Amino acid sequence: MTTFTALTTLPGKAKAEALGAAMDRLTPEPTGVGVFELEDGSGLYEVGAYFTEAPDEAGLALLATLHEAKPFVVSELPETDWVAHVRRELAPVEAGRFFVYGSHDADKLPEGKIPLLIEASMAFGTGHHGTTLGCLKALDHLLTEGFSARSVADIGCGTAVLAMAAARVWSEAKILASDIDEVAVDVAEANMEANGMKGAVVCLEAAGFDAPALAQAAPYDLIFANILKGPLIALSPDVVAHMAPGGFAILSGILNEQAEDVIAVYAQNGVNLMKRDEIGEWTTLILQKPI
Repeated sequence: MTTFTALTTLPGKAKAEALGAAMDRLTPEPTGVGVFELEDGSGLYEVGAYFTEAPDEAGLALLATLHEAKPFVVSELPETDWVAHVRRELAPVEAGRFFVYGSHDADKLPEGKIPLLIEASMAFGTGHHGTTLGCLKALDHLLTEGFSARSVADIGCGTAVLAMAAARVWSEAKILASDIDEVAVDVAEANMEANGMKGAVVCLEAAGFDAPALAQAAPYDLIFANILKGPLIALSPDVVAHMAPGGFAILSGILNEQAEDVIAVYAQNGVNLMKRDEIGEWTTLILQKPI
């Protein structure tokens, strides 16, 4: 089945939600409408809809004008079996001692590696992206240096592959994984069960550290935050406040040219850069809080 998408952006949550509600009244009706804040610090919201037949572009243009949004961009998507596509494209990934794979590659597990199963249908945060891969390699580096953690937080966890990696190496640690998206939390819990790790990580919905369970488990010996520059900078006081003295933070979701800005903000909050790595266009940082 051919699918059509219509996307626009505009400032302000209230305006974006009003536009999203108005789109539900279009003919032909969209099969789904979404309103999302762009995670780049711009204050813009993306409003998008899916259609199973060509949308009314005149109606979309009128809605964009009435709601002071940019003109809609309408695209036609060919019929694709996305899970099969992902399975073809996503080969297993090795990140130091960790091996990230889908069930279709279960026969490729190498000896001596720590396996992390992420299904192809849950492909955000699979380990193939430079940010997730960088975080796993950073964890591997800390382990090689002899670091051990008793408490870990994975903020913006996605599939929770980072929390799972920590749980694999520190079975007695208290590990929490949070995400602002309730769907991501459901995915994280499903991945825990698929890996035979149900209960090894507490998965919860939260914006940043805004959950009682996260506060109660602090301070953390290790905090993962694989998000984006804007949220990383906004969260910097909270990240540092929740770190144990001598503890580490592994940060990613940072474009190479943005890294100095992030390093500077965290330095102002009292943590030191220990290691910086680049994978493609993405940078991963290891920071340490002084004892």
